[in-house]
Amino acid sequence: MDYFRIAVTGCGGMANTWVKYALERQDAEIVALVDINEENARAFARRYRLNCGIYREIGEAIRMSGANLVFDVTIPEAHHYVVTTALEMGCHVMGEKPMASSMEEAREMVSAAEICGKMYAVMQNRRYLKHIRAFRELVRSGTIGKPGFVCADFFLGPHFGGFRDIMESPLILDMAIHTFDQARFITGADPVSVYCHEFNPPGSWYKGNAAAVCIFEFSNGSVFCYRGSWCAQGVPTSWESSWRITGSRGTAVWDGINPPYCEIVDSGDADKLMHDYKRVEAPYTWDGREGHEGCLDEMFNALLQERKAETDCSDNIKSMSMVFGALESAKKGQRILL
Repeated sequence: MDYFRIAVTGCGGMANTWVKYALERQDAEIVALVDINEENARAFARRYRLNCGIYREIGEAIRMSGANLVFDVTIPEAHHYVVTTALEMGCHVMGEKPMASSMEEAREMVSAAEICGKMYAVMQNRRYLKHIRAFRELVRSGTIGKPGFVCADFFLGPHFGGFRDIMESPLILDMAIHTFDQARFITGADPVSVYCHEFNPPGSWYKGNAAAVCIFEFSNGSVFCYRGSWCAQGVPTSWESSWRITGSRGTAVWDGINPPYCEIVDSGDADKLMHDYKRVEAPYTWDGREGHEGCLDEMFNALLQERKAETDCSDNIKSMSMVFGALESAKKGQRILL
């Protein structure tokens, strides 16, 4: 594919980022806007001076516009229908997280992409930051030895209002997938099991559980511990979480804001009570764009190079399994195999 005819589904706030990106490309054209509220789509078209068709249903939009690529920026409950319809009609799909509202739906979407021979890739913008790329290199290069304990803290208190305030599990369902996916990305390992305890702390303005502790076992033998709260007032972490990974030779840390680094055992007297350590700065070799633009660059490059994107649905479903596994564990009060 060397020219992209794009149908955008869901003309809400997130669609702005996707459409701005598409308008920058010389090999792309917005040919359809799809929204169950046509006035939303018309207002969106006026905002970006788009001369394209306006539709209420994705199937009609693809038939009438000749789209070969769909941007799925709808609500999670609509992802399954939008994605499977587009794939079955011969379109590639790029969509917002989370890829589905259940594991059953996610598996069906991955299967549809495989059967139809089309790409379905999911937005995971937090993989595309220069600091996390450098942090991953520290960990996966062997600098700290074999990783054994992976820890991430996420403590913020955003007052969103709206649907998040009444969700049953706002932290795990709406936000934790970012940190879960980051853990897989940094370590190169996949989840094997999870034990999760979620709760709603005093002072929370959420109806559902806004805090959780999750313990994951990973395929490389390491343990990933996630501690998070979405109603934590004061001393916030970054949105990228605060990370500490201990290995057989040292420890790598990243606060989510500043450059990561590690401290490794320095050669010396092995009989000392406390060994000496030397600091190693993270290497910066990645020169891509950051955030949504970086992830979209990867998705489009994958299509042009006829390969799977880094956040292809067949990979992203493993991060989804961490979310739904954690929720199942919390409800049953027991360890869940993934």
